[in-house]
Amino acid sequence: MSFQAYLDNVEAKTGKSAAELKVIAIEKGLADDGGLAPGVKATAIVDWLKRDFDLGHGHAMSIVAYIKGKRN
Repeated sequence: MSFQAYLDNVEAKTGKSAAELKVIAIEKGLADDGGLAPGVKATAIVDWLKRDFDLGHGHAMSIVAYIKGKRN
């Protein structure tokens, strides 16, 4: 599955784009414009996405990658 397919599936499941999820992560203090917020590990974002959006590990990690700057 391509990276974009993961992002498309996340949006289909959550109703939110990767960009929208990044904004929410920033609002929660988990991320900033440059990627993960200082001191935040990927696990914190994965746990949040699993808990609040019922995402699986792979789909949550695709959002972590997006937050870190991966775009394709």
